[in-house]
This record gives sequence, C-alpha cells and structure tokens, in this order.
Amino acid sequence: MRSFLLLLFTCLFTGLFGQIKTETKETFLPKGFAPGEEAKMENYLANIQSRDAVCITTPPAGSTLRSIAEWEELQALVITWTNQIPILTEIVRHAREEVEVIIVTNNVNSAQNTLSNANVDISSNVTFVDDNFNSIWVRDYGPNTVYVDDVGSLAFVDWIYNRPRPLDDTVPEAIADYLGIDNYCTTQAPLDLVHTGGNYMTDGLGIAFSSDLFLEENDGVGNDFGTSSHSEAEVLDIMNDFMGIETYPLMEALPYDVIHHIDMHMKLLNEETLIVGEYPEGRADGPQIEANIQYILNNYTTAYGDPFKIVRIPMPPQNGQYPDDGWWVDYRTYANAVFVNNTILVPTYEEQYDTTALRIWEENMPGYNVIGINCNDIIPSLGAIHCITKEVGAFEPLWITTNIVDSGCDNEASIVEAQIKHISGIESATLYYKTPSTNWAAVSMIPTATDGIYSGDIPVMPEGTEVSYYIHAMASSGKTITRPMPGADGPFEFMVESCFVSTEMLENSQTILEEVFPNPASAITCIPVQSEYATDAVVEVTDVLGRRVEVLFEGQLPAGASKYFINAAEYQAGTYFVSLKTERQTQTQKLIVK
Repeated sequence: MRSFLLLLFTCLFTGLFGQIKTETKETFLPKGFAPGEEAKMENYLANIQSRDAVCITTPPAGSTLRSIAEWEELQALVITWTNQIPILTEIVRHAREEVEVIIVTNNVNSAQNTLSNANVDISSNVTFVDDNFNSIWVRDYGPNTVYVDDVGSLAFVDWIYNRPRPLDDTVPEAIADYLGIDNYCTTQAPLDLVHTGGNYMTDGLGIAFSSDLFLEENDGVGNDFGTSSHSEAEVLDIMNDFMGIETYPLMEALPYDVIHHIDMHMKLLNEETLIVGEYPEGRADGPQIEANIQYILNNYTTAYGDPFKIVRIPMPPQNGQYPDDGWWVDYRTYANAVFVNNTILVPTYEEQYDTTALRIWEENMPGYNVIGINCNDIIPSLGAIHCITKEVGAFEPLWITTNIVDSGCDNEASIVEAQIKHISGIESATLYYKTPSTNWAAVSMIPTATDGIYSGDIPVMPEGTEVSYYIHAMASSGKTITRPMPGADGPFEFMVESCFVSTEMLENSQTILEEVFPNPASAITCIPVQSEYATDAVVEVTDVLGRRVEVLFEGQLPAGASKYFINAAEYQAGTYFVSLKTERQTQTQKLIVK
C-alpha cells in the first residue's frame, strides 16, 4: 500500500510540474520511486551482488565497527552535482570553510565554472570526483562512516539502496577508492540489508533511530524495496555487526510524510538531545510524531541511562497550509539539517518562520555557525539539505563523548566524566569551567578505572550559579579537540540548584488522565497520566460494552508523569474507552480506532 501511494504521489508530482532537467539533460529523480522504477527493481536486485568484487561482504573478524554520530569530527562532506545547483553552490560555499567538499560529477568543467562564477573559492578544500550517478539523494545511497574498534581504521558501510539506480550504487565505491579505505557492503545473503541514510541516525554509542519502514524494506513480504526476507531480530543483528548498533527504537511511520524518513522531522543534536518537528495541535503528522516521541521517552534512555531531552522546532506551513490540507502542500522541515564540524546548514523557506527556527537552532547549539539555505526549490521533491549531503569522518579521530551535566547541587562538586579515545593514546584531558563572574579555570581530568573514561570535578557553587564548561583533549600524536566543538564559544551550561527535597504531600494533590493521542488512532497511541503523589491505580481499555480489552497498568502509580501505550493496529476498528481508576475517582476518555 505504501509503495502504491508513493508511486501515485510521484506521478501526480511529475504530471503537475513536468520533468526537471539537469545541466546534462538527465531526468530529475525524486526521493521516492519515479514512474516506471518499481518495474525495474527485480532486475536491479538480481544484479546487486555483482558489486561484491569491490566490497567486503562480512564484518571484520575479531573487531567491532562503530557508526559515527553526525556531530563528530569530519574530514569531508559529499554531494552529487546535479539539479538544484543554487542550493548545492551554497552548501559548497559554506562547507568548504570547515572540511573538504567532495563533489561527484560527470562534468567536472561545468561544475568548476558554475562555482567559480558564483564566487566560490575552489582552489582548496574542494575535490571533484569524476563518476556517474543517477540522483541527488546521496544521503540515502552514500557511504556510511564507521570506525574499527571505536577510533581505529576508517571504513565505509554501504547498504543496498531501495531504488533501482545502479549508478548511485557506485558512489560509495568511488569515494572509498578516492580515500583508499575499505568499503563494507550488505549485499550478500544472509547479511543482505536494504536501508537508506535519511531513515537512520545514531548517537555514536550504539543507539540508533529509524521509522519502521526499515523493517518493511527487509521483510521480503509483498514489498518493492528488496529481496531480503529477514525477521526483526535478524535485521537488528546485521545492524549490530556492520554498524555497532545495540539499541534500535523503530517508530511508527508518519501518515503524511510520504518518504517515511525520520530526517524529515527529527535529528540528534548530541548524545542526549533530539530536535523534533512540531505542528499545531492536531495537525498533519503532529499527533503521531508526539506519540512516537513519548514512546521513546517511556521505553528508552540515552547511553548514559538518562531520559532523552526534547527540543521542539516548528514545521512551517506553506501559504498557511499543512500536509493534511492536501498532497500539493510541501513537507517543510527545519530538522533536515547537516553538521559540518563547527557549522550547521539549515533549510529555510520564509523569513517569518525562518527567524524562529534559526533562533531555536542557535540557542540549542551555541557557538556553532548556523547558516540558513533556501530550500523552496527542492522541498517539493521530498527532501532538503540533509538529504543531499553525506558526512565522511576524520582519519584517526580524537573522540570525546560525555554525559552532559544538566544541573548541579549546592552541597557537592559537579562531576564531569567523558570517554576520550585516540589511536595514539591520550596525552592529557582538561576540564575548563567558569561562572558569569569568573574567568575560565582549568582542572586536569584523571583516568578512571574504566578504560577511556576521564573524570574532573567542578567545585561546589552556590545555589543559582550558572556554570559553563567544556572539555579539551590532546592525543599522544599532538592532535587536539574540544567538546563541544566550539569550545569556549559554545560551552555546555547548567544551573546549580538547592538539593533539599521536601517530602510533604499537598492535601489537594490530583491524579489526572490527560488527553490520549493520536485520537483517532491507527498505530502506537500514548495514554499520559499525571499524578502529584504515588497511588494505587489501574489504567485499562474497554470496549463499548464495558468489557476489558487490555490492562496497561495495575499497581502503584508513581508520582509525576507516566505514559502508557497501546498499538491500535492490533485493535478492531471502532470505539473504545480508556480509563484511569484510583481509590478516589474513575476518569474515562473515548478512543476511536480507525
């Protein structure tokens, strides 16, 4: 059904706007299937294993592969030079200030002339790789950076692309050949895997996110994406073998996001924070996005065992309309951004909305150079900046990952711990901290009993003190880096609080069944409960005759916010009632299952 809707949308899009041509007269290909492409999938997949001669089809024996987070140290950014030349030009203009920009093109002279005429300096940090390709969507088919044993040899992992575009499949090989590194491919059964970069993000510590399109692409049952026939456990094992992924939340695909790629509405900012697109209440994909996020918060934690922090950013309308107003409304997003070391490139559309979005990015990523690039021309094709770029991690990275301190106590020192690694070893690690009334002070971070973990203390501070800090590391090779990457220009910050806790319970405390969402429901549905004290309670679903369908919770309800979930896809369509029962009261809400 998804494939049919995607094809229908693409046909309507092509019929309305015509075929957009590149400078080499190639047909512009959307992120979804172009007309006629589905019929080519069988032949494409039958020939996919011909690439095995230039790929390594099994993970390295005796070692692990670690997939990098996008905010880690990069050496290059890859783009393919076709269509959307103004957007690509601006990406090159700004990215080359941070890293080498690798431009894959089959017309080097034309690309060079276009950039030079736009006053983009191509004398350094710009490399042209002469190679063929089919489409602009390098995020989906491009190489995925991994490291052997955390910070060892740089390598690529190349999944089976879910489109019959064989020239796109050669791009990871061309980049691997240019860099002289290994290229691992998931093309050989039983380790064959179909996946796309736009539907994947990771914290660099073994946690990754995708929509459940990932399972559909690989289940081998009535889909057009691949020949794989794997169970969920099998695809997760393959992701662990090739990408080092150990925890993998898979979220319900959104009803109005035709492409079902998570980079259209969310992005990891660091190990603990997700920026998530937000619609006006009840509009478009808003209810399902919120249900998915609440599902994550209720069932998963960061690699450090803490709840994920959520930053909301508007999903802007087009002419006052949202995707639920009609298929012709662009799926505008500010989450489809890309990190390029100290720079973040963000899609923009209209100043009245862009101003707020860029402010949210700047407030949450202080010290970074946040640059907006107009994406009105490309967003109708179901993608923006993240979709047309691909990161390449640094050779021999100096890796710092840390449990970010978000609050401190006024009766104890604040402990900062970080995992710091480099292939040559670590010469020194230093914690820098300051308050608004003091200059930066330095504290040596000491290796702990756990390999690679360093620790430093920020002294006791009075309640209400705002503390800024960052970490500086030097490898034995002499290489240095800071975390956050902007260092003193964009440090981590936290407030010192009083740690006295009152145990007095308010007499008028309440327990509330908050609004169930999404409602009507067809997939993962969230039932939020708020209680000012711990109390015995039952949360259940009944049918219209009062018969119990499912018990979501029974026992002592904790104080604070709790969230419970049902999978409405497992229910028959109709009317149900969600109830919260305590000793004091019963609260009930009607739930419609589509």
